[in-house]
Amino acid sequence: MNRLWSPWRSQYISSFKDEDRSNTCIFCGQEDSDIHNENNLLVHKDAKVFTVLNLFPYNSGHLMIVPYRHLGSLIELTDEENLAVMKNLQLASQALESAMKPHGFNVGANFGRVAGAGIDQHIHFHIVPRWNGDINFMPVIGDVKVISQDLLETKRSLIEAFAKISSK
Repeated sequence: MNRLWSPWRSQYISSFKDEDRSNTCIFCGQEDSDIHNENNLLVHKDAKVFTVLNLFPYNSGHLMIVPYRHLGSLIELTDEENLAVMKNLQLASQALESAMKPHGFNVGANFGRVAGAGIDQHIHFHIVPRWNGDINFMPVIGDVKVISQDLLETKRSLIEAFAKISSK
């Protein structure tokens, strides 16, 4: 079996200590947050879910679609939330296409800590833009993942892309 090592993720994983997993959820309370506030990474909001840049991205433009309700299980999603998640994944792919011109996407979710969820008490869905050649020697040789665009620059371009798509 081959192994894919991603040591750059250790900073992210170690930021979640079991003793600190009480009532604090980084996703909860976003209903009142402003997407134009540069102190958060929100890029889009609707009635049931919001879309936010990942602070520890696999690639530039790595987004997460998150229900407002604090849910720990996929089966807890209502039909309306299920539909909102899928519609917002589609919308996110359109915004990423418009703003960043990727060659493809990875879409997925990790449910539970043993499945790889860093934030396992509040479900969320990932969409990661991919480009031909976006995997290079840096993670292997330099123990570094290259993220080619500043998060706030990415945020601004995606907010603009979401606004254009939503106005159609």
